[in-house]
Amino acid sequence: MIRDLIEKVVNRTDFNIEHPEDFSHGDYSTNVAMVLGKANKENPKALAEQIKAEIEKVLEQSQNKDIEKVEVAGPGFINFYLSKAFFRKSILEVLEKKNQFGKGDKYKNQIWAIEYASPNPNKAMHLGHMRNSITGVAVCNILESNSANVIREMVDNNRGIAIAKVMWGYLVSGRIDEKRIEDIEYWKSNKNEWHTTESINEKPDRFADRMYVVGSMECEDSEVENRVRKLVIDWEAGDDAVRDLWATVLNFSYIGQTQTLGRLGARFDYVWHESDHFQAGKEFVVKGLKSGIFKKTEDGAVLTDLGDFGLTDTIVEKKDGTALYITQDLALTELKKNKHKADKMVWVIGPEQSLAMQQMFAVCEQLGIGKREEFSHIAYGYVSIKGQGKMSSRAGNVAYADDLLDEIKNKVQMIMTDRVVGNDLDSISEKIAKGVVVFEMLKMGRMKDVAFDFEKALSFEGDSGPYLQYSVTRAHSALRKADEKGIFAALSADDLEITDLEKMLYRFPEVVARAGEEFAPQIVTTYLTELAGLFNSWYGNHVIVSDEDNSPYRVALTKAFTIVMENGLSILAIPVPDRM
Repeated sequence: MIRDLIEKVVNRTDFNIEHPEDFSHGDYSTNVAMVLGKANKENPKALAEQIKAEIEKVLEQSQNKDIEKVEVAGPGFINFYLSKAFFRKSILEVLEKKNQFGKGDKYKNQIWAIEYASPNPNKAMHLGHMRNSITGVAVCNILESNSANVIREMVDNNRGIAIAKVMWGYLVSGRIDEKRIEDIEYWKSNKNEWHTTESINEKPDRFADRMYVVGSMECEDSEVENRVRKLVIDWEAGDDAVRDLWATVLNFSYIGQTQTLGRLGARFDYVWHESDHFQAGKEFVVKGLKSGIFKKTEDGAVLTDLGDFGLTDTIVEKKDGTALYITQDLALTELKKNKHKADKMVWVIGPEQSLAMQQMFAVCEQLGIGKREEFSHIAYGYVSIKGQGKMSSRAGNVAYADDLLDEIKNKVQMIMTDRVVGNDLDSISEKIAKGVVVFEMLKMGRMKDVAFDFEKALSFEGDSGPYLQYSVTRAHSALRKADEKGIFAALSADDLEITDLEKMLYRFPEVVARAGEEFAPQIVTTYLTELAGLFNSWYGNHVIVSDEDNSPYRVALTKAFTIVMENGLSILAIPVPDRM
């Protein structure tokens, strides 16, 4: 609305429109006069006055009732103040659209394929996987809220030496009686002597993780390492017993990781298994050599030629003919393109892969798989526990995703024991724990590192997930009280008491659109935190349910607040407990 109005007057588009930080300075502000002043070497404040006068003429001619007044401020800013009629319409729009409020059509009719999570099946999910999954879920939800047709994908790297180590670890140390057996054929005939998902006393993926550690330690012996590497060769040759053992250990991981991903709200439309396409990449090496895109080094390795893209080159095939990850990524990218016909393809992967992703995108363009602009890499910062330093498997201080969720859940239960009784305590505590983790992972810019602080994260006040959840449950409590007293939401022109709360609610669709443009969930978390703060301040200064004539309006405003908050929390995959 504001941009169209300004463009009609100045006939240009290279200016900014934003919301002033101070609500008293208006609802929108533009720097268009300063942009024109710099370009034409004219006084920006004088230009602002001229533009303001022209805008007022257009408003009068069009009988626009949404803008109450226009003012010039500072060195040439033009501020717009919205009217009571606008705010009444905006609240009505929220109440009418309900869970559709905030959704836009920026990516309508576009197919987006988003790859995220993709935990390796040789390890249980840790905090890095958790941030990846939470970020991926939020990005998918944001894009869907902008009308994209989102295909959620995961890659299962289910073959290779890492999985062979899990297999060996399970073979030699996974027996119920702990007797060491190294004969795969014996295992195949006597599987009942080894642990199953039902017989172990731990989460299945943690068991697989432990078997991987055993296998890795065993591989310090060169003779054992050779036997483990032979498992990979035998697997590729289709050996029945090896394939059977492979499927058995993977099942431990799949069951456990599915449970963890479910707790984080992750779901997938398609899972790509490396075992199905790992050899297809070699065809691209041959194609690249024939077309001159790749070149052979003196020792026989195959190298890219990415100088035109401003990127360093990378090996796509070792001198012994062994393929590398990039060749598999090329094959998988083409498979994705052919299957989904996606307009955009997105990879949610850690920052350490940034160069590799750019190289892969460039080679995809060289090989005709797709244009670089069709591909996007969404990176994110590292995660640690405050006071524990950098985590690593070698240091033995890896924090597992489930352990963090369970620890937070236990702390929440201690806090909530006096507030919630019965079977609801477990369910409510799980929802609050999820709110804690998701908010902490998303509240800052994606590339900022997160040092998880339990005390701050569990606070029911201020900048935290529980604070947002509590704000909604508080509003619902007021609405239940209104229902009991027979006071229903209503809006009349005389009732409007325009406060900062009304001035924040209507901005939600803009927030969702901007978050989609920038792949930035923190834009949503920041908005919801500010909105919750405004509501709680308003709640403290107003009686919502009363015999006063304006009580129906306040009920309507409270209802609008709950709709916007729940829509925003749904985008972030933060559940709202029934009570707190």
